Amino acid sequence: MRADARRNYERIISVAREAFAEHGPEAPLDDIARRACVGPGTLYRHFPNREALIEAVYRADIERLSGLARELMETHSPGDALAEWMRSQIDFATRKRGLAATLKAAMDRDSETFALCKVMINDAVRLLVNAAQEAGVIRDDVEPRDLLLMTHGIVVASEATPGAAERLLTVVLDGLRPQPR
Repeated sequence: MRADARRNYERIISVAREAFAEHGPEAPLDDIARRACVGPGTLYRHFPNREALIEAVYRADIERLSGLARELMETHSPGDALAEWMRSQIDFATRKRGLAATLKAAMDRDSETFALCKVMINDAVRLLVNAAQEAGVIRDDVEPRDLLLMTHGIVVASEATPGAAERLLTVVLDGLRPQPR
């Protein structure tokens, strides 16, 4: 993709994310194009229909969160990388809770994008769990899916009390540590 086309694509995704957060998946595509400073033709060249745009926004968010796992592995110890990624996932899910649920509901569960996003998140958490287990900083019986369920639980449990998320995460992280024999 040419540099200008790439910039347009990224600007459309960014504006669409905001528009979907404000108005749901039925946000007018012409308004998205106008706010992104592109013509409707440019939007439709990149995204032939609403579902393609919804999927692109969701995929971009999941790619960012999944890529963060690899970045953290390069700059943090395995335990700290895992904790920071869980914190980022909770923050993402808390801030984007309505948007992510709306986008997921508007997407076909059998779509290639949905399947790809599931693989990306599972691969990211598996990378972190395996590294933390190899380093001996989390229990050997922890499954990657356990962490996804726990972070989801923290998001749901702290909806009414936003400050509780960090405290609940601390309790979860303490519980993941190997117990002395």
